[in-house]
Amino acid sequence: MDQILPVGKLPPEILKKLISQAPIQNSRLFMGPGIGLDCGIIDDGNKYLVLKTDPITFATEEIGWYAIQIIANDIATTGAEPLWLMVTALFPQDKTDEALIQSVCSQVFDACKSMNITLTNAHTEITYGIDRPILMCSLLGEAPKDKLITPWGAKPGNAVLVTKSIPVEGTALLAKEFPNRLHAILTIKELETAQNYIHNPGIGISRDAKIAIENGNITAMHDPTEGGIAAALWELSEACGYTIEMDSRCLPISPLSKKICDFFELNPLNTIASGSLLFTVDESDADRVIEALERSGIPCSRIGKVQNQQQVQIWDLASSGRLERPEQDEIAKIFSKEKPFQPLA
Repeated sequence: MDQILPVGKLPPEILKKLISQAPIQNSRLFMGPGIGLDCGIIDDGNKYLVLKTDPITFATEEIGWYAIQIIANDIATTGAEPLWLMVTALFPQDKTDEALIQSVCSQVFDACKSMNITLTNAHTEITYGIDRPILMCSLLGEAPKDKLITPWGAKPGNAVLVTKSIPVEGTALLAKEFPNRLHAILTIKELETAQNYIHNPGIGISRDAKIAIENGNITAMHDPTEGGIAAALWELSEACGYTIEMDSRCLPISPLSKKICDFFELNPLNTIASGSLLFTVDESDADRVIEALERSGIPCSRIGKVQNQQQVQIWDLASSGRLERPEQDEIAKIFSKEKPFQPLA
């Protein structure tokens, strides 16, 4: 038997092999599957259609609201407007009642209303072999041809910026899924603050992207999900083909996130980090974009620049060496060996 793979994203070498086998049967495909390419893009004449599919497998609390935020993030990184949603909702056998289904679906509906997204169709079922709800969403957006932003757009000399702090999503997930363990190191107020990270500072980046685009020449954007900011930087480098130089000392890690990650012995750089927008911008526009975001209450940090070196790697000035690519998200390590708290009702 081949080596059993760990929980989380597929290793890049396996993913590349699979992608190379994927058939492309239609010439209207503008951007297809690839490492660091989170959306598919179809040429629709006078506009682009941007498509994304994503599951939510770690979160259980507020999973419906959570799922829409996460999938809309990837659409936002292309500069597109999210419009049309499809959902598959799987509920666990022997743990599901009508109240749970209504709760999850209401969360989806509320999130759609808040983002002007239309649900086009869905599938729901009670599923054998799972112990918590799992949601899989597909979202379609539209972008004018002159407004599209692609992951391969980063150019040498561009500044590399990131919004908010890291890891927003990882902090919230750990606080929501393992509250009993965290009572040992957090006050009640700290635990509540961490659990509320999905709302404040929030795991959505649509607003971050919109403000950035309005205030500078944004060349590439990426949503740091599994593998955290480290994986996102590698995927951005892979997409554009250039070395990214960064300084890990400049990464905005909140004290509360650091406290939680230290407790679980997790590296915050490799921890799932939706809520932050990683992007590249013309150096001449960087300060203006930072100021615009911060005027709107969104912290933004300059963490590096794109080098004129055609080699896929992340060079960390703090260590004067390469930043290693995560093999697995830190959260996945915890979920694969510990049973999370699961308030299903």
